[in-house]
Amino acid sequence: MSKFLSLLDGPWATLIVRELLAGPRRFGELCDQLDGISAHTLTNRLRRFESHGLLTRTVYAEIPPRVVYELTEAGYALRPVLDAMNTWGSSMIESSSRPE
Repeated sequence: MSKFLSLLDGPWATLIVRELLAGPRRFGELCDQLDGISAHTLTNRLRRFESHGLLTRTVYAEIPPRVVYELTEAGYALRPVLDAMNTWGSSMIESSSRPE
């Protein structure tokens, strides 16, 4: 549990993984999908995930350079965890809207 929390702490971590679960993304695409995240925060998170083996960063030798981020097998293994979090969150919304 502590390893998970140390890697996925903060409000943006799980949202970044959620976006990458849909497939490879460029930096700008991630920024567009994560309304309110700063480029600095996104860069730091992506570097952290890469250093821990959750994603790969591929740089294509083009002008301008194209950089693509993609989850590794370890990153994709987070899908059931995020699915469970989504299910739980949805049930809390439904239960909070029920009259007592």
